[in-house]
Amino acid sequence: MADPTVTWTLSGFGDEIDEDPRIQVAVLKALGARHIEVRSAWGVNVVDLDDDQLAELAALLKSSEMGVSAVASPIGKVDVSLDPDLEVQRLKRIIRVTHALDAQNIRIFSFFRGEGVSVESTRDDVMTRMRLLADEAERENVTLLHENEKDIYGDTPERVLDLVETVGSPALRLAWDSANFVQVGVAHPHDDGYAMLRPYLDYLQVKDAVAATGAVVPAGQGDGQVLKTITALRDDGYTGFASLEPHLDEAFTLGGFSGPIAFGEAARAFASLTSRIGVATK
Repeated sequence: MADPTVTWTLSGFGDEIDEDPRIQVAVLKALGARHIEVRSAWGVNVVDLDDDQLAELAALLKSSEMGVSAVASPIGKVDVSLDPDLEVQRLKRIIRVTHALDAQNIRIFSFFRGEGVSVESTRDDVMTRMRLLADEAERENVTLLHENEKDIYGDTPERVLDLVETVGSPALRLAWDSANFVQVGVAHPHDDGYAMLRPYLDYLQVKDAVAATGAVVPAGQGDGQVLKTITALRDDGYTGFASLEPHLDEAFTLGGFSGPIAFGEAARAFASLTSRIGVATK
């Protein structure tokens, strides 16, 4: 029998609901969430928010009593051949946003590569850049959460493990995304990767996908072994964030969109899974 006192903190990518952060907050609250993952506001990515926009967003979230589970940055979603300092400077801007929103976590990625470039040939360059980013995070007392996005260095469990162990920084931890693993051909994400990555896993992104087509679907309706994964997290004593990232309408390079109706469908699908395993959300 599951421990009925197990509670996770529900969050979600606000810009998958609407560009307007007021609508983002209203929908998330209606779904029972008191935290938001901030990727963009008013159609502006977090890395490009000016001081006035940032101040307005911070005031809105504070007045709404809405916490920020993570700042969903685009850091590392660039070609690995670019100057390493470019991403360090962008991270400094993201850290400014993170502090202003009274947040701790920053989602990052581990670099794309050019067409025809082998993933193995980029390893040293990726590690150098990730170490620089981790150093900056350590200095600023923030936590980088690496997401296993498709087509970056860390898109399979083995390379994610290589990344986090090679960098070896307390400021670099992992966000788990079942759908992304499915989309790069990881047949059984939980069976193939959970045990090796669990020691570094600090954050759950709620998304599922169908292996045959790569289509993103609500949690539990695809091949991502989401139910098995969240059951294991429950049994391991996980008490962190579960952040809804449905991608049910359209997906693009820097994010995705669902709209309020589809976002609600995704939230209810996840709620049905947590209810089955005796996990509450707040």
